Amino acid sequence: MALKESKMLALGIKAPDFRLPDTVSGKELPLADLQSDQATVIMFLCNHCPYVIHVNPELVRLAKEYQKKGVAFIAISSNDVDSYPQDGPGPMKIQAEKLGYSFPYLYDESQDVAKAYQAACTPDFYVFDGKMHLAYRGRLDASSPGNGLPLTGADLRSALDTILAGEQVSAQQYPSMGCGIKWK
Repeated sequence: MALKESKMLALGIKAPDFRLPDTVSGKELPLADLQSDQATVIMFLCNHCPYVIHVNPELVRLAKEYQKKGVAFIAISSNDVDSYPQDGPGPMKIQAEKLGYSFPYLYDESQDVAKAYQAACTPDFYVFDGKMHLAYRGRLDASSPGNGLPLTGADLRSALDTILAGEQVSAQQYPSMGCGIKWK
């Protein structure tokens, strides 16, 4: 798997709207029903990427911790399931239940949402403030498979703490790294 970095979408932009099926509940969910007036984390994930598999334990802990503070979390998989069937809706539901995702795991079959967010890799993280303006985009933390650094969620936690304190997140942000999105 070729390593790819996120594209670092421009800070301050309004979150592109979407309506996608949730693989766990089976319901079609619009962004407006999922977002928070505190902060909203939109994550592009998939089932098979070793980088996503690596961050999943911290991602689950972090989401459960910050959901108690009013932060919304939304996961989206946009991979081409014809080439990567393990990233399809059925396996996504199994994965979400197995890992204990406390957030919706949406399926972007058309890949239009990934394109609107300029998502490039999995995992790719976007944090929007209470008005749904992009305040942070980039990595969970400095840990990656094989580099020996512990999973802490430090970068994402710092961004969320700053937003929840009503302050502006530092513009010094590091891109996420992972597997490239599998385009059709």
